Amino acid sequence: MSRLKEIREQKNLTQEELSEKSNISVRTIQRIEAGTEPKGHTLKVLARSLDISESELLNLQQIDESEEVIESAVENEAQIDEDISKLKLINLSSVLFTVFPPLNIIAPLVVAYFMKQKNPIIGQIVSVQILWTILAPAAFFLGISLKLGKQFTLILMVAIILSNVFIILRNTAEIEKNKKLHYRLKFNIL
Repeated sequence: MSRLKEIREQKNLTQEELSEKSNISVRTIQRIEAGTEPKGHTLKVLARSLDISESELLNLQQIDESEEVIESAVENEAQIDEDISKLKLINLSSVLFTVFPPLNIIAPLVVAYFMKQKNPIIGQIVSVQILWTILAPAAFFLGISLKLGKQFTLILMVAIILSNVFIILRNTAEIEKNKKLHYRLKFNIL
């Protein structure tokens, strides 16, 4: 709402009454209330007719616009914070691979679908997990082929699992801090 309109209504004046009181046309008052900034003679006469200072009339209009900008920025920041939280949850859902290995790919996709999230970062999260899913068995079979014993095989399995947990946790921290992934591919597998 225009500040001129707000002040006029506070003083219980119609546009026509303000026009008569100030000798400014109704059309000019309508334009000012629609967003045109009053200047010069019009500003002086309106301020005098409403018993306020010229700067008060102008400052009130600027404050109104500033409040709208601030409200919009707060809403955008809240939306970004909500999106970041969702991205972190989607990334952390990859940890379910410790229960069943393919869940590192399926879980983020399902969580993103139900949260209605479409973001390039989600594609990167899944791409990193697909690449890990390809490389982990390759590294495991390479380790087994060295025939270094059962203890080495167990250590190798734990190291492979911990490597993915580290990747997931590091990416979650980077999403929180910089709103991007630390470990990401230069291409998208999906």
